[in-house]
Amino acid sequence: MQSRVLEWPRSAKRLVVVALDIFLALLATWISYTLRLDQPHWPSGAQWWVYFLAPVLSIPIFVRFGLYRAIFRYTGQAALQATGLAVLLYGGLLSVILLWTQWPMVPRSLGVLQPLVFLFLVGASRAVARFWLADLGRVGAQMDGRLLIYGAGAAGVQTAAALHLSPQYALIGFVDDDATKIGRSVNGVPVIGPTEITAVVASQGVTDILLALPSVSRDRRNAILESLRHLPVHVRTLPGLSDLASGRVTIQDFRELDVEDLLGRDPVPPDIALLAKNLTDKVVLVTGAGGSIGGELTRQILLQRPRQLLLFDHNEFGLYAIHQELLDVCAALGLRLDLVPLLGSVANPDRLAAVCATYRPYTVYHAAAYKHVPMVEDNPGEGILNNVFGTLNMAQAALASGVAHFVLVSTDKAVRPTNVMGASKRMAELVLQAMAAGMPRTCFCMVRFGNVLGSSGSVVPLFRRQLASGGPLTVTHTEVTRYFMTIPEAAQLVLQAGAMAEGGDVFVLDMGEPVKIMDLARRMVELSGLRVRNALQPDGDIEITVTGLRPGEKLYEELLIGDNPTPTAHPRIMKAHEDHLEWSQLEPHLRVLRRAAEANDVPAIKSVLQTCVHGYQAQSGA
Repeated sequence: MQSRVLEWPRSAKRLVVVALDIFLALLATWISYTLRLDQPHWPSGAQWWVYFLAPVLSIPIFVRFGLYRAIFRYTGQAALQATGLAVLLYGGLLSVILLWTQWPMVPRSLGVLQPLVFLFLVGASRAVARFWLADLGRVGAQMDGRLLIYGAGAAGVQTAAALHLSPQYALIGFVDDDATKIGRSVNGVPVIGPTEITAVVASQGVTDILLALPSVSRDRRNAILESLRHLPVHVRTLPGLSDLASGRVTIQDFRELDVEDLLGRDPVPPDIALLAKNLTDKVVLVTGAGGSIGGELTRQILLQRPRQLLLFDHNEFGLYAIHQELLDVCAALGLRLDLVPLLGSVANPDRLAAVCATYRPYTVYHAAAYKHVPMVEDNPGEGILNNVFGTLNMAQAALASGVAHFVLVSTDKAVRPTNVMGASKRMAELVLQAMAAGMPRTCFCMVRFGNVLGSSGSVVPLFRRQLASGGPLTVTHTEVTRYFMTIPEAAQLVLQAGAMAEGGDVFVLDMGEPVKIMDLARRMVELSGLRVRNALQPDGDIEITVTGLRPGEKLYEELLIGDNPTPTAHPRIMKAHEDHLEWSQLEPHLRVLRRAAEANDVPAIKSVLQTCVHGYQAQSGA
């Protein structure tokens, strides 16, 4: 019977709470009379008016303060503060009425005493209900694990409160680096130091560790994760401070370690002036807006308040999704700008020319491209038509319509490529460099960087899916390494680099240190509370298998063709100095390449790429 209380409809629960508060108002009045008169009280005459006024005044005030919208078992400090303010207002009104009416046999001090007693009774009722309902929720429930919370700060304490209301975890203790907290307790839960974690995990059977460190630096977080790798526990985390702004943590806020937790770094604050330079109050076009990078570019551009933002993509659903997302952002932030979704392919020059002629963009970010190495290797003709001639089509349309700035989103795979995708992106760069050398009124530039975390082609989502299915994790080579950067950081740097362009620039983003994919796979297994199965640990949980390099895949990526890049005003943006072909030299090769791509003549395609792209060597049999 008791457990069914949680299943009552919300309206029934509210009626019960209102009835309870009416009773408490009357009880507080009786107690106040009894305390004031120093004997059990039975009302008579004008004294009945106080019994009448107590619920008549208090209940509407409680409704106005939203006290009946709160969920009792989640009641926290904010709800208690609201209750205190509501009773304070009620007490003020009651005192004024009693002073004004001066009813006989009604003590004026009742205007202070009754609200105090009422506040105590209401607060006590909420506290009792909170713990009673929380206990009901635990009846028959089974614990999922035994948990340590890393961080005894505000987020950790909120998390512990959420765990008290949940049947899923038994909280064993807090972990904190602060020596003043170690050895003490928080709400009865002990605080231990980092050096004690291993012993506590072994002795207490800890299954999970939650990082409640939303404001800690990336370097510190990475150091903590590294220290936990050897433990047989599942490590998860809370979101950042901006996502915890509501002030209440729930079990639903627990999440798997994100790609940023595994590989990320602290971002450099953007130069606001650079971000706004080519965006604010301008018409901006983003091609490939439905993709990972293109979508993030539109999100960042939106915040700079362009006059009009053109979203161009050939993927209908991707375009629809980003358009709806940006509309929601505009509504939430009160932004007034024109968002225009445009279906079309960059391989269609007439469509691009019509778009540019109609909307006259000031800045173009060209992110549309086929990026998956094996897919382009198997479909080289389409890869060339989209990546090389799609870029040429967009650049020519931009030039014809007077676009001021054109930024190509390029890749580290364009440097000494071993695959058609990388070679096609280098050809796209050569196209823009040749056009820029003609000193046009459009400022052409390109921004080159490596893998972005969490994109459709990233290895991290693949590993996570493989972990969920019980493995194995697949790595193409034991020594393969890659650069990684978060999508938001990459997009911000692209926007800032484009604003620094003078024409023909090749910007290279500082990607940090390259990451060995085998190490990443091991780290993901270990931080999931599992062990890698190998010759040394035959009874491990997850196997990591080596599948061999895919067609066109390199062991490592490079960002520069030449040497000695020039630093820029931004610490993570460099300018490369690389040779290129004049338009008169490049154009004949483009004509041959177009015919070969349209016929899907693979040997002819690769012959042109080998001629034009420095360092490109088609792999045998590819």
